[in-house]
Amino acid sequence: MLSRTLSFNHAIPSLSHNSVMLLRTCILIVLVLPLRLWSQVDGDGAETGNDPQMQSRMLIPPPVNGQAYPTIPDSRVRSNYLETGLTFSSAYSDNVLAGSASTPISDTSYSIWPTIALDETMPRLHSVLTYSPGFTFYQRTSARNEMDQNAAADFEYRLSPHVTASLRDSLQKTSSVFNQPDLTSAGFVYGSPQSATVAVIAPLAGQLNNKLNVELTYQFSASDMVGASGMLTDLHYSDPAEVVGLYDSSSRGGSFFYTRRLSARHYLGTSYEYSRIMAYPTGGQSQTETHTLLAFYSFYVKPSLSFSLAGGPQRANSSEFPLFTFGSWSPALAASIGWEGQHTTFAAGFSRMITGGGGLVGAFHSNTANVSARWLLARTWSIGSTASYAMYDTFTPFLAFAEPGGHTAFGTASLQHQLSEHLDLELGYTRLHQDYSAISAISRNPDANREFFSISYQFNRPLGR
Repeated sequence: MLSRTLSFNHAIPSLSHNSVMLLRTCILIVLVLPLRLWSQVDGDGAETGNDPQMQSRMLIPPPVNGQAYPTIPDSRVRSNYLETGLTFSSAYSDNVLAGSASTPISDTSYSIWPTIALDETMPRLHSVLTYSPGFTFYQRTSARNEMDQNAAADFEYRLSPHVTASLRDSLQKTSSVFNQPDLTSAGFVYGSPQSATVAVIAPLAGQLNNKLNVELTYQFSASDMVGASGMLTDLHYSDPAEVVGLYDSSSRGGSFFYTRRLSARHYLGTSYEYSRIMAYPTGGQSQTETHTLLAFYSFYVKPSLSFSLAGGPQRANSSEFPLFTFGSWSPALAASIGWEGQHTTFAAGFSRMITGGGGLVGAFHSNTANVSARWLLARTWSIGSTASYAMYDTFTPFLAFAEPGGHTAFGTASLQHQLSEHLDLELGYTRLHQDYSAISAISRNPDANREFFSISYQFNRPLGR
């Protein structure tokens, strides 16, 4: 699962000297700081010279924690379990081959997903592993039959009472980004500006998405915390003929942050992030480097409800090898809210930044808004919904491979019903609209409607005491 992310090591030689030094510094902090702090911990895991005020662990504010807001209500959250299951799903789409014909082509698909998940909590380590291979068959366009892969790993390890390391890796190999066992459970609302992993949605195209994030945090006083993180993403289309106008892309980056807890409810801080985003059009290569300095503020109305704001300057340099380079400053902004209740979750986020990749060539002023919600109507009934809007305006209109941009809007709503202790039923609808005049895979037929249902059998076994 991590094989594609390891290509980061081969990307370093092509970076500028300053970028290499920055990334090396990130790596040194992540690797050396835990060893330094480990020496301050005795055999029972207690720090020497403990300050009683330090017993209160700080939260990592949404603008810098690298995690999506929760999508499962408190009453449905479980831990320490082994889960196995099987999901059967069928979906009807009125536009499965966008761009390949003058009129939309509709089709019905059938999918089967075996699933295994492990959630284990130990005194220092919390790990969550999920694997769900899928087999998808199309009734009319059988040439696009696909074996899907969905895998995720999430580790959080407390090196000492005040030092925590985390690693999150997710991989998805699919013929459609909507082809998942439970689309409305896929958290995608973040508290920080995010580089696009997928900017343009190809309704039916083989693709591989991989995202890795590592983070180290250190609470060095009762109200102060620092952290460092590294991030890698890859997007690969298996058949370029299916996505004419879209191209493979990848990104590498690192960040530092400092935050201070002003009171139990108020956090203030600053962060710096570097990213290098590559796109690979036919016969060329596009590169965008960004440097972003943000000040952020988070207000926890209560532990389950928070508001966050972040803003600051962003410097972007975009180039096409071996000819042109263009650079400029722009403001970066982010705002978000997250609520995790006993029967309801709600999250909404907005960000404005310069980004690249996600299937597009060049750099873009991006404005994105995402909303996710789930309501537990009764003990066996719940409703889930997600919606997203993204607008991309070219940052580099004079570069040869640059695209003018466009916008994407989609939403999904679903109804879930628990038929028995182990059996669940879901019905849902997805609407997709896109406007990208320069991308032939989208411009001919920019809209898609998808109706789906699934039935799942799951068996859970508690772990530990």
